[in-house]
Amino acid sequence: MADEQGKKCFCIIAVAVGIPALLIVILIPISFSTLEYYEMGFERQKSSGTVDKSEVYTNGKFFVGPDVEFKVFSSDAHFVTLKDIAIFTADKLEVKMTANLQYFLRKDELVLLHDAYDTDYRDIIKNSALDAVKGATTGYNTRELITNRKVMEETVYKAVRDRLGGTCCRPDCSSFRYACPTGCKPTSTCTSADKGYYVDVKYFQLGTITIPSDVQSQYMKALTLQEEADREKLLQDAQVVRKNTTAMVQVIKNEAAEIRENGTAIANLITVTSQANYTATLETARADGLKGVFTSLGFSQQQYKSSFDYLKTLRGMDKAHLTVDFQQRIVGNL
Repeated sequence: MADEQGKKCFCIIAVAVGIPALLIVILIPISFSTLEYYEMGFERQKSSGTVDKSEVYTNGKFFVGPDVEFKVFSSDAHFVTLKDIAIFTADKLEVKMTANLQYFLRKDELVLLHDAYDTDYRDIIKNSALDAVKGATTGYNTRELITNRKVMEETVYKAVRDRLGGTCCRPDCSSFRYACPTGCKPTSTCTSADKGYYVDVKYFQLGTITIPSDVQSQYMKALTLQEEADREKLLQDAQVVRKNTTAMVQVIKNEAAEIRENGTAIANLITVTSQANYTATLETARADGLKGVFTSLGFSQQQYKSSFDYLKTLRGMDKAHLTVDFQQRIVGNL
């Protein structure tokens, strides 16, 4: 009898200890919830669906209890592709454009995102980005879409970034390139309406721009006409340049001829003046020399002076040949 009572007591104690231990073994593992490295979220009660938004959890394993799980949001990049968007250009032509963007949810504004859109934010953000792209291209014509691609990409990116991210400065301006763009509102003065869709559009890529065949024909025709007009203008400019060059060449030639004629005249003047000065100097020296000779020889009569001058002149001639008659010289005139 005592043995049976002991066995009953042992069974009761075993059950009393075993059941809690079993519950602990079962409940402790299921009380842990995990967020992956690309996730963040709020605590949510499984039984009632109530969400606790007091804290935003990021990646890790947390002991939250068996009746609690995480309402998960993606913390990595959200990829959006806007394919073959029909847009109208400034010249009233319809073209198609493809664009890609990557945005990130803001952890500090996740509560606002949850309250506004819950987890159904993806399509809303995509449609808003689509509207921003269409609105940003209306100020450009078809030619500018193709030739000014870099400017076009920057313009569309800014429009999408402002539409989805709002106009508020981010708390950390170094978090990405356009965290605090020029003219953004300080965080302290921002309202919920200024924060856009509570996301950061960090990257944007402008894809292909497709022109329909009929539009392409019109565009090519306009482009051809423009090129022909440019060609005609270049030809006209070339003719003007040639005429101006020819006129400049002629002016230079005339100036050269004038300089050459002036140089020739000056050279002739110098030559004639030098020759005259030479002759005058020579005659002056000759006259002085004759005067000295006449004085030395004692010639006072003009006929002797003239004869001496005449004989000296004949002697200076190359073709004159002077001889002395021996008979006349010795005997005298017969």
